[in-house]
Amino acid sequence: MYEHDLLIVGAGLAGLRAGVEGVQKGLRTAVITKVHPVRSHSNAAQGGINAPLTDRGDEWEGHALDTIKGSDYLADQDAVEIMSSEAGDAVLELERMGVIFSRGDDGRLGTRRFGGQKVARTFFVGAITGSAMLHVLYEQALKHGLQVYEEWFVTSLIKEEGAVRGVIALDMKTGELHAIRAKAVLLAAGGAGRVFEPSTNALICTGDGLSLAWRAGAPLMDMEMIQYHPTTLARTGILLSEAARGEGAYLLNSDGERFMEKAAPDYMELASRDVVSRAEQVEINEGRGVDGNVLLDLRHLGRTFIEERLGYLQEVAVEFLGIDLAEQPVPIRPGMHYIMGGIKTNADGETEIPGLYAAGECANVSVHGANRLGANSLLDTIVFGRRAAKKSVEYVKSIGENGSDSEAHLKAEKERLQALLDRPKGARTAEIRNEMATGMTEGIGVFRDQNSMEGALAKVHEMRKKYDASIYVENKGKVFNTDLMFALELDFMLDCAEAVATGALMRKESRGAHFRTDMPDRDDENWLKHTLSYKSEEGVRTETLDVVVTKWEPVKRVY
Repeated sequence: MYEHDLLIVGAGLAGLRAGVEGVQKGLRTAVITKVHPVRSHSNAAQGGINAPLTDRGDEWEGHALDTIKGSDYLADQDAVEIMSSEAGDAVLELERMGVIFSRGDDGRLGTRRFGGQKVARTFFVGAITGSAMLHVLYEQALKHGLQVYEEWFVTSLIKEEGAVRGVIALDMKTGELHAIRAKAVLLAAGGAGRVFEPSTNALICTGDGLSLAWRAGAPLMDMEMIQYHPTTLARTGILLSEAARGEGAYLLNSDGERFMEKAAPDYMELASRDVVSRAEQVEINEGRGVDGNVLLDLRHLGRTFIEERLGYLQEVAVEFLGIDLAEQPVPIRPGMHYIMGGIKTNADGETEIPGLYAAGECANVSVHGANRLGANSLLDTIVFGRRAAKKSVEYVKSIGENGSDSEAHLKAEKERLQALLDRPKGARTAEIRNEMATGMTEGIGVFRDQNSMEGALAKVHEMRKKYDASIYVENKGKVFNTDLMFALELDFMLDCAEAVATGALMRKESRGAHFRTDMPDRDDENWLKHTLSYKSEEGVRTETLDVVVTKWEPVKRVY
């Protein structure tokens, strides 16, 4: 019998921070992850983590306002206030744990400036900040004895009498399904970037946590808000960190012009990500691109500076395109990077379902709204991973014993997976996945309209029917059956794609990353609202929810 007080799905930054908190509070806590913890996608975060520090004259209200403005006023301001006010302590806590943040010549923690902010408040470890933080939190997990189910894949939640009471999971090493009972489950399973192709996200980012919560009855919020990162490497889609622009890199078109002078004369290359991505796409669409790209120019920074502060970017450019950043500009273009939407939670990670919590990219606390500021994602994971764990501890201590009967759930799930394996030849996962993901990028890209979004949703419905009728798993074995894993992940991705397309069609305005060429204006009168989608037997049910405004009234957003 596998049984815990708190079970956390996902071992990235949000999951490990929650896990360490749970163990420290005395709970029987475990983390379950489909990859080794330090291979979680948090590992890919490059540029840094935002934090206003009062002793540097940077009050938290300034960061909060920048975040709210960046969100195009869709973020819930009460949640942003919590994140900004707790940011400084959270970063200093990481430093005390052992994260070796870069320092200035004066010995103090160094900062760089990131997009949408006038203040340099982004703390960093070169261009490997996420990796550095992830390794330290994994060390903390080992130090505190956090149990880790490594290379296990969660296929469904156990829900009884309206509350979540554990998970059904596949041990990838043996191919056996098991029920893991828990008084509370915290989803920290990351984003759903691979619903789109290409994407900066790892192949593991398949929206597992989002779909698990959606199927259990929790709403997904603002799923139409898809962030396209302005600088992904031509041909590969590999992320080139915002740190490059934070350190002074230029964006150029084919005429050698810094075109951000037109789009954002005050902030230039450090406007919010949606603004920069649209400006790039305009240059490309109007014929001032370079083979479907624009250029990122670091030459004026000098070789020594590039190699000391941005060494990882130099490695990537040389290895994949043979370009020395000190010698020539590198071609880049916008690429799908992050989902601002997710499982609706409050600021303590609580969902609408008792016993179910969420944190990190799979959650929507509503601090990113319609556009996330660079370096706020790592802050989100740490602040709300900790808060969600604290709240779940209170819940666990309040409910007594877990009386769930997991055997019926386990039996049903075994039958479902066996039926998948027993199916005769049909459609392969890669075929359906690629058609779905390219259709999503075409329909719900940097620019979108009614026809393109309807086309994306129609493609998702077509692929869902094809999946349900004919998905085929060729490998019938048990040990590390990645063929079966990919089929299960695709099932989750199709859910996420449907929620994204439904939310996009629902929002009748342009706001942040959701830019409709047929409705180019923001409409605060009718759409200062969140979109909510629920999964039901009849299909997707949609609702809206008012945005929480505390003291920053929406104004026109200019950079």
